[in-house]
Amino acid sequence: MKKYRNVERFRIKTFITGATGFVGMNLARRLAQTNHEMYCLVRKTSRVDELKQLGATLIEGDVRDKASILKGMKGCDWVVNLANIYTFWEPDKKIYTDVNVKGTQNVMECALEAGVSKVIHVSTLVIYGKPKDYPFTEESEVGPIRFSEYARTKYEGDLIAWELYEKSKLPLVMLYLASALGAGDPKPSGQFINNLVQRRIPTRVFENSRLTFVHVRDVAEAILRALEKENNIGEKYLIGKYNLTFREIGELVSEIAGVPRPKISVPDILVMSNSRILTLLADITKKPPLLGMAIDQMRTMKEGSVFEGSKSERELGITYTPIRTAIEEAVASFQSRE
Repeated sequence: MKKYRNVERFRIKTFITGATGFVGMNLARRLAQTNHEMYCLVRKTSRVDELKQLGATLIEGDVRDKASILKGMKGCDWVVNLANIYTFWEPDKKIYTDVNVKGTQNVMECALEAGVSKVIHVSTLVIYGKPKDYPFTEESEVGPIRFSEYARTKYEGDLIAWELYEKSKLPLVMLYLASALGAGDPKPSGQFINNLVQRRIPTRVFENSRLTFVHVRDVAEAILRALEKENNIGEKYLIGKYNLTFREIGELVSEIAGVPRPKISVPDILVMSNSRILTLLADITKKPPLLGMAIDQMRTMKEGSVFEGSKSERELGITYTPIRTAIEEAVASFQSRE
């Protein structure tokens, strides 16, 4: 494995999976401002125009295809694994295991074979479930239950990565992201804000449930700094800072977007029962649940997740952007799209 000093001065080859996603594109934009080279694994159906403009080398493939991963990874020094299925409902649930578990295993095993010097595996706060510690830290034990198929399979993939670190000396660093917000977010958190902006949500839900949030550009910065930091193999970093209730998020969106909040607040038990019915109908029709009300998403929102992420500030030197800025940018992007 190669070692570098003052890595920011070198053109280091970085292999990225999931570069066309919300976090991935923000990372690509940040890496384009450095001397590092990007080699991005992309599918045939991916929209890659911006990656090309940013100077990335594109490798056609899929994390489910080990040969394509290894082909693109050979000669690279660093790996960032962002590829995952981040949804709370899919018509075929097998896709979660195929990508979040088997795909992760493929990337990690290829990283060992290619002899890269560092692997950043990007995970999520929801793998912790409901820990005993509140707020929890990197050293906290995970809770006994994951509240979604997304969380369950991400956790299983993480365990495979840590096992390869322990037994095969995989040069692993793992980042656990808070709920990332920002312009153009197509994922559940962005959909929730967009639904509030467009006044599609008729009621207030889970008003007192609390979740940790982060600006998506801070995530990209954290990944870059974790790559460039020396002597951090085996480290975990929780990426995020701001713990807000869904009431507080709703109030911010309402103020920024200039739209009234829904007047009616629905009890949690009624939201959960309705989401079970909507998810059952979705499983039958193979069409997504109304307003994203999949049971997995409602469980995740209801339970919340709160961590204390000062380690990333201390060790990576991250200065977190106020979450209001992320919401302002998200709202503006949704309003301009309309």
